[in-house]
Amino acid sequence: MAEAARRNPGARQLLCLVSPRMTEERIGEEWRLMGRVLRPEVVRRLSLHVVHEDGRGRSFGDVPDSIAADLCRAGGRREPGAGAVRLPAPDYSFTILKLFVYAWLTHREPVTARWLGDVAGCSYPTVASATRRLGRAISRRQDRRLELREFPRQEWSRALTLAEDARSTMRFADRAGQPRAAASLAERLQRLRPAGVAIGGVLGARRYDPELDLMGLPRLDVSVLAPGREADIAFVRRLDPALEATSDPAEPARLVVHFVRHREPLFEADGGGLPWADPAECLLDLHEARLESQAAEFVQAMRARGPEVL
Repeated sequence: MAEAARRNPGARQLLCLVSPRMTEERIGEEWRLMGRVLRPEVVRRLSLHVVHEDGRGRSFGDVPDSIAADLCRAGGRREPGAGAVRLPAPDYSFTILKLFVYAWLTHREPVTARWLGDVAGCSYPTVASATRRLGRAISRRQDRRLELREFPRQEWSRALTLAEDARSTMRFADRAGQPRAAASLAERLQRLRPAGVAIGGVLGARRYDPELDLMGLPRLDVSVLAPGREADIAFVRRLDPALEATSDPAEPARLVVHFVRHREPLFEADGGGLPWADPAECLLDLHEARLESQAAEFVQAMRARGPEVL
């Protein structure tokens, strides 16, 4: 914007941010810092308008009221399209812990704060805050890289109580009276191959650990990439029209959808079919399905087999 304003002295530049992940306070601070390093005659011709999902707006710089109102109408109160669901803001503390567990399970080298921020889709201050909350569970190398000292049982147990909300889990039951078997749903999903969808749960865990002690396939768990505030689940209707969302925890679910809220999916490709959800995602699925002994076995197997299983 500044370069465009410099090249065109008679033009103004306006940036509109719709539902930004940064807080208004952080955006304001960045705006003030920008004003310190650019020439005043350029800054005067730059402006920024923030639009929230509820239609509220805030301007930085000179934005005429009429233009601000038009931007709010265009960017706020958007209705989801067919098959789209609205999601809450990502829980980055949950996501950062999950990424540490992912790195630990897959025997990655110690990671940087930049890697965490890039994969999670959040700023450095957010990464630093989330890392501080983990306290002594995190080991810091002299080169400032980070890693888990060991599996963070206390922090992980706390995260499991938040996992359903953090992943905005949706359950789907079959109301037709003759439900498809979960294995049949998985085969059909492989043929549909919807974008941004990976197989997790029992099937995903078995992919990483074929010797996992699991009998049968009670339900199909899938992970849907959703770093923003909207996600597309139109594939569910194509998978089986009899599937309907249920909020009753006692009603058996044939399909369970979890939303991956970090920017990089970390899905594992395997041939020409659907990718697999990452090991930490599969571990969360096992816990949610109350397969606690299998979850513990899965952790042991991943650490014992090392990175060659991926």
